[in-house]
Amino acid sequence: MNPTYLESGRLQVFVTAGETPDPIPGARVRVSDPADGKILEEVTTDQSGQTPFLELPAPPMELSVIEGAAEQRPYAVYNVTVSAEGRETLHIGGVELMPAGRAIQGAPLAPARPGGFNVHNVLLPPHALWGEPSTRPPEEEVKPLPEPEGLVVLPEPVIPEFIVVHDGRPDDTSAQNYWVRFKDYIKNVACSEIYSTWRTEAIKANVLAILSFTLNRVYTEWYRGKGYDFTITSSTAFDQSYSHGRTIFEEIGVVVDDLFTTYVTKEGIAQPLFTQYCDGRRTQCQGLSQWGSQALGEQGWDAVSILRKYYGSEIYLKSAEKVEGVPLSYGGEVLSVGSEGEAVRTVQNQLNRISENFPAIPKTPADGIYGPATQEAVLAFQKIFHLPQTGSVDFAVWYEISNVYVAVAGLA
Repeated sequence: MNPTYLESGRLQVFVTAGETPDPIPGARVRVSDPADGKILEEVTTDQSGQTPFLELPAPPMELSVIEGAAEQRPYAVYNVTVSAEGRETLHIGGVELMPAGRAIQGAPLAPARPGGFNVHNVLLPPHALWGEPSTRPPEEEVKPLPEPEGLVVLPEPVIPEFIVVHDGRPDDTSAQNYWVRFKDYIKNVACSEIYSTWRTEAIKANVLAILSFTLNRVYTEWYRGKGYDFTITSSTAFDQSYSHGRTIFEEIGVVVDDLFTTYVTKEGIAQPLFTQYCDGRRTQCQGLSQWGSQALGEQGWDAVSILRKYYGSEIYLKSAEKVEGVPLSYGGEVLSVGSEGEAVRTVQNQLNRISENFPAIPKTPADGIYGPATQEAVLAFQKIFHLPQTGSVDFAVWYEISNVYVAVAGLA
């Protein structure tokens, strides 16, 4: 390993069945150095399909928090190999690790094919701030909408359950379309576009810009209005950086969980603002500078002040009133020990169903009373799915429980 890697980060591999969300316990996971192939860690997954967080060398922190600090890549990369009985072996190259952070690498294993070649290779591309700079042309912040008989039928922005991502340029008919859960898409883009080592307020500002950019594409049916069958592309010549299957950083994921229903807008417009952004170092644009936002975060600026610097003092944040994909509506009350009612019973029933796939979550009586047993089940769920372990259920936790419940119950 490079001798300058004196700091460390932590990596967890989350192994699931390729055709279902079921975890695969007992999978064999090997982490190796791509420079010389040396095996650094060999572990097996627990009953939730997860490895422990493995501590691995990472570059100095200043490389990723100070613009132009060095020309050295500010994150480490590793190769991960995952195998399990009856499954294809998965090789993932380019797994990223930041210093002092927690990285989660998903590893869906497809069933083995009788007599077939049962090895699947994935090479993740470089981070957008390190790889080729984006070349997005400028667009209007507020888009003209079609007439009422046109394609836009939503009276107001809605958080969709899925985003259809075209993995290439819009006119590339050979590129694959991926159906990605909205929140997972935002996490992927944010982890592709910015570094998890940045100040929390800078991360928030960038996540809000990514959310607004995405929801503008959704609300205005930008690509469907042009005759395409997808929501957005992965090409940074047109949209945002998306890398299917990429490493997700917990520090960024937690911010997305809190903000995923929020977007930037202005008085007098119905749509989310088209919040253009660029790295601010290799490319310049009329919107947010990613490196500039980090510098402001270092100076103590909050997320809204950062956004107003780049998009104008008149912008404000708004939350979507409807979130699709949640079976039952959330009443707004934070559920914790002492809470009672149907909302508590819903959480208990859904966690009990999820525990059939993730047995580390203890079952609890579905009595509508939030006692210590329900708190223990919520804490176990939060640990497995990388949410802050509060033991209570706010909207972010409710939404994640509902998402996982729908997936494991086969309702989607």
